[in-house]
Amino acid sequence: MDIVTRRNRAAWEQASEKHHREYPELLAQARAGTSLFPRERELLGPLLRSAPVVVHPQSGHGLDDIALVRAGARSVTGIDFSEVAVDAARRRADELGAACRYVLAELPGVPLRDGCADLVYTGKGALIWMPDLAAWARDLARLLRPGGHLFVYESHPAVPLWSWDEDRPRIRPDRGYFARSHVNDTFPGGGATEWQWTLGDVVNAVVSAGLTVLHLAEYAEPYWRPDDVSAAAWRGQLPNTFTLLAGGPERSRDAAENAGAAVAG
Repeated sequence: MDIVTRRNRAAWEQASEKHHREYPELLAQARAGTSLFPRERELLGPLLRSAPVVVHPQSGHGLDDIALVRAGARSVTGIDFSEVAVDAARRRADELGAACRYVLAELPGVPLRDGCADLVYTGKGALIWMPDLAAWARDLARLLRPGGHLFVYESHPAVPLWSWDEDRPRIRPDRGYFARSHVNDTFPGGGATEWQWTLGDVVNAVVSAGLTVLHLAEYAEPYWRPDDVSAAAWRGQLPNTFTLLAGGPERSRDAAENAGAAVAG
């Protein structure tokens, strides 16, 4: 690992300690299987009906893995570079008897064989940890079987610009949409470097990896907000999240059209 990745991993290890501190609360949430947002359930529903084998890079606390199994996935393999997060996620899955397993690994470089997944699911704060988005997309694309899908539900790339002012939306003067990175000092150990990508960067990385974009949408609501904050930027005027669904590199034209029609319906 380079020095930035090592520092980020150390910060994420410390931040992930909350998954142990809040274990009872997270276990209850996992048991309910409610961590998937409506936007996710809407798009994933048709895919989960076929009981796909799922790989979840940057799986964090693992609640989404259990929710995916509850929603129809045959199994989920979660991958994270935090030993603390992987340990907590594995413990929860074992306690609930969920068909989830976990791998401690850095991304890109997932230690899984090519074509092992029907669905690669990722997002909710994953892309900010990727210094090389093209390598990220290639690694995920190789995991997909013919006919497989990549699904991303993520914070909108413009979000780092929004202030948390409650009276009206404002752009932070210390951030730029086209900046490559910034330090988020809310993480332990002096903060973490977050990589900033435009929406065009994300789409182009996915397309360059040989995937076919089937769906792309932007939404006003964030996927996360602190309990004590009511920012004006979250009240419907600005983009805060997006979804992207892409088909695997060996999908036929007919299969791509059918998947697109299923999403549109």
